[in-house]
Amino acid sequence: MNLPLELDLERKRFLSRRWFFRECGLGLGSIALASLLGDKTLAAASAAAKVTHPLAPKQGHFAGKAKSVIYLFMAGAPSQLELFDYKPTLAKYNGQPVPKDVLGGQTYAFIKPDSAIYAPEFKFAQHGQSGAWISEAFPQLTTVADELTIIRSMNTDAFNHAPGQIFMNTGSQQFGRPSLGAWATYGLGSNSQELPGFVVMNSAGGLSGGAGNYGSGFLPTSYQGVLFRKGADPVLYLSNPAGMSSSLQRKTLDAVKELNEQRLGVMGDPEIATRINSFEMAYRMQSSAPELMDISKESKETLELYGAEPGKASFANNCLLARRLVERGVRFVQLYHEAWDHHSDVKGGVKAQAGNTDKACAALLKDLKARGLLEDTLVVWGGEFGRTPQVEASTELGRSLGRDHHPQAFTMWLAGGGTKPGITVGETDDFGFNIVKDKVHVHDLHATIMHLLGFDHEKLTFRFQGRDYRLTDVHGEVVQKLLV
Repeated sequence: MNLPLELDLERKRFLSRRWFFRECGLGLGSIALASLLGDKTLAAASAAAKVTHPLAPKQGHFAGKAKSVIYLFMAGAPSQLELFDYKPTLAKYNGQPVPKDVLGGQTYAFIKPDSAIYAPEFKFAQHGQSGAWISEAFPQLTTVADELTIIRSMNTDAFNHAPGQIFMNTGSQQFGRPSLGAWATYGLGSNSQELPGFVVMNSAGGLSGGAGNYGSGFLPTSYQGVLFRKGADPVLYLSNPAGMSSSLQRKTLDAVKELNEQRLGVMGDPEIATRINSFEMAYRMQSSAPELMDISKESKETLELYGAEPGKASFANNCLLARRLVERGVRFVQLYHEAWDHHSDVKGGVKAQAGNTDKACAALLKDLKARGLLEDTLVVWGGEFGRTPQVEASTELGRSLGRDHHPQAFTMWLAGGGTKPGITVGETDDFGFNIVKDKVHVHDLHATIMHLLGFDHEKLTFRFQGRDYRLTDVHGEVVQKLLV
């Protein structure tokens, strides 16, 4: 091939350099690299070169009670005042302004400071031996009241949906930080080598926080959530194309793997290990995923328990798949249901979404317990913040009888995985506006989840851009009251 003189000279210079460093780099190159980067960098590169199974099971700092997590993320922020935080005072003062000493100067995006108090739209009652207050919107959840660890004193720093969701999922309002599921799989790997360690499913609208809610941030991308699609076919391309036999596919993958492993040995880049693992995981999923997704093999009683329908997309189907995933050793499953943002008609909105989720949530707990899985599976339920005790109404926006965002106080619940069942932690004031007892910040929740998985949240770190990062940053305390 004839090249212009300047390109031919450059090619020869490149080939000479490449030959020199390939043949001599083991000595001179290592010395130069060590002098520039230090022995620790070389040691890290050498260690990374050996990592071909980034999701292999690992040990935590101590034996955790929870082996896996199912996080039921109710995106959009459900109204705690319609569901869990019973406030008869709101009915007493319905239509009157919130006292100024309660407001404390707090302002909102869509309601005025003198907006009227809005009484809850659902009746409440105490349930189970625990006497947990749960509204009539969740009739099925009341049947598992004694399995719940209810936190009525959650608190967050974020006021809007995108930063609120990112904060609840990653511990930071800044995009680009690792998610809770990514930290869990980074620390513990996965007990399933046939399926991803961190699986994500969505049963409603798009997430305000987007894929950053389940991303790996600066952690290797091996640990990011794998999104299963909505619909009857959540995982695409499980069959080989025409002309590609299984043996030919395996030979091709082996050749690619060998080349990638050679490159990993030279570069020590963990993203190359991610690439190797992704190819191999995709190959294994061709046999494991179809069996996983075929919920028609579940008993008629189980399908009816969840309200699941084979071949359809629903929150109920996702809950059943979540049980099947943890049963097969998947470390972290996150189910998003983005449909709880009720700035108008909070009664109708809560009724609709409770109707879509109540039965399956209760069924999941019952099913896990019946199979002996609940004791080491942590189930988490909640949104990014709560809703105001004041009414939201706007002729301009066409809104009435709704509730605005409320980061000061909201409710979440946990079950299984080493949490103390049948208790309610935390209290808000008579108006459900401020926390008056046992405040639990988002960082505290994350610290507690990490503890249940077997980690000291202050010690599970990753060095990035010159500093050690952790899920809870420089915050967070384990909430001992939540633990067995």
